[in-house]
Amino acid sequence: MCLAVPFKILSIAEDGKNAVAECMGVKKEISLELMDSEVSPGDYILIHVGLAIRKINTDAAERTLKDHRQMAEIYRQMNS
Repeated sequence: MCLAVPFKILSIAEDGKNAVAECMGVKKEISLELMDSEVSPGDYILIHVGLAIRKINTDAAERTLKDHRQMAEIYRQMNS
């Protein structure tokens, strides 16, 4: 089973092969080499082990991030 997390692209390197993306306050340099479609700053992409694997729409990304925050809160409550 794989876990892909939605990140928002902040900037793209001049060579177009790498980008800086952010998810819930965490910024990460990621590779765009597996992407089969063009992406721009502001786009949401799914990241798996540092590789962008798919562009997703904003609504889907925001719903997924909301679910992640809710799960993290439940986990915190269970372990405090």
